[in-house]
Amino acid sequence: MENRTLGQSGITVSALGFGCWAIGGEWQDSRGNPLGWGKVDDEESVAAIRRALDLGITFFDTADVYGTGHSERVLGRALRGRRDEVVIATKWGNTLDESTRTLTGTDDTPAYARRALTASLRRLGTDRVDLYQLHHSDAPLDRAAELRDACEEFVREGLIRAYAWSTDDPERAALFAEGPHCAAVQHACNVLEDTPEMFGLCAERGLASIVRSPLAMGLLTGKYRPGARGAAGDIRAVPPSWLRWFGEGGVPSPEWSARVDAVRDVLTEDGRTLAQGALAWLWARSPHTVPIPGFRSVAQAEENACALAFGPLREGQLQEIAALLAV
Repeated sequence: MENRTLGQSGITVSALGFGCWAIGGEWQDSRGNPLGWGKVDDEESVAAIRRALDLGITFFDTADVYGTGHSERVLGRALRGRRDEVVIATKWGNTLDESTRTLTGTDDTPAYARRALTASLRRLGTDRVDLYQLHHSDAPLDRAAELRDACEEFVREGLIRAYAWSTDDPERAALFAEGPHCAAVQHACNVLEDTPEMFGLCAERGLASIVRSPLAMGLLTGKYRPGARGAAGDIRAVPPSWLRWFGEGGVPSPEWSARVDAVRDVLTEDGRTLAQGALAWLWARSPHTVPIPGFRSVAQAEENACALAFGPLREGQLQEIAALLAV
C-alpha cells in the first residue's frame, strides 16, 4: 500500500504525495483577490519537506503559478542534494507576474509550454520534471491534443519523464490518456464528494489518480469550528465560485460541515485523526489514488505522513460512510 506506480511510466511514488500550493505564500488574481493560503515561513516549509522525506514521502506536487514561482523555488531549495530520492510534479498553463505575485491569465500554446517548462526547471534547480501537468483545466480539446504532442516531444528530449492533465473532466483526461507517456490525471476528490467516473477512467486507461483537495481545503482536518474565519491573504476568506466548502470571510459552509460531522466517528476509528481518516478513505476507494494534501508546517507534514501507517479504510467502513452521506 505504501507505493504507487504512475500509470505505465514505471515511476514509483509513495502512496501519499504532498501538495505545495500553500507553501507558495501569498499571491493574487488581477482583481487583487487572494489565491494563496496566507503568509508562510519559508524555513518551516523547507523543514516540513525534509521531514516528509524522512517519513517516506517521495512525491511532491507544485505548479509554476503557486506563489508565482515561489513554491517551486522553496521546493527546489528543500530538495537540494536529495533530488534523486523524489518524484517532482509541476504544472503549466497559467501566466504570471513574479514581480507583483499576480496571476495574469492563461496561455495554451505549445510555445508557451516550452517557455514555462524552461522556467520551472530553473526555479526547481533540476534538469527534468518527472510529471508535467497541464493546469488549464478547460482548454479546448483540439488545442489540448497539440499540447499532448508537445509533451511527447519534451519526453523525447529528456526534459520530462511523463505528463498528465489537471482537470475534473473525464473527456479531457481521456484525450491526454491517448498519449504514450501520459501517466495520470489530477482531479479533485474527497470523502465528501466522490468521483466514480474519474476513478473508472483511471482503472480503464491504467492512469494514476492524483487527488487534489483530499482534505477539502482544510475542512476535513477538524481544525475549523463553526464561526471560524479565514485570515487575510487566504483564498478561503474570499472564496471563488468553485470553492464550495467555505463561505464569505472563510466561514465553513454549514452544509459541508454537517457532512463532515456525519462521518467523523467512522473516519477517526482505529486511532486515526480526521485528516488521516479522509486520506484512508481515498486509498480504499481506488488502488490508483495518490492524495496530495497541502501543508505549511512540520506538524502538518508529520500528521499527514503518519496516515500511511494506518493504511486504507476497511470495506465495511466505506459502506458505512456511503450510507451516512446518502441520507
